[in-house]
Amino acid sequence: QVQLVESGGDLVQPGGSLRLSCVASGDRSAIWHMGWYRQTPGKQRELVAQITAGGFTNYADSVKGRFTISRNDAWSSVYLQMDSLKPEDTGVYYCNSRETLDTYWGQGTQVTVSS
Repeated sequence: QVQLVESGGDLVQPGGSLRLSCVASGDRSAIWHMGWYRQTPGKQRELVAQITAGGFTNYADSVKGRFTISRNDAWSSVYLQMDSLKPEDTGVYYCNSRETLDTYWGQGTQVTVSS
């Protein structure tokens, strides 16, 4: 069983930065990709950034050039560096791991961008 635990969410002013962390426990040998999703009230959860087993990265158009996803070699931690934050980046950020037999989600961490 894989467990994902996010941290790093906070209240930050527009233009500021945050670094989200996702710690993964359990078997890490069957990963297809990991990523970060964002959800705001009344909207569907949307992909923010993704990193594949082959090292390719994919970003939502709204965050390209501002956010960077990375991971450690063991796939036990995935990070999201968020710079030049905007109010529209506000939401609950979820860590996701897509693996051979299942898909896993963390509990989410709140990011609020406001002055």
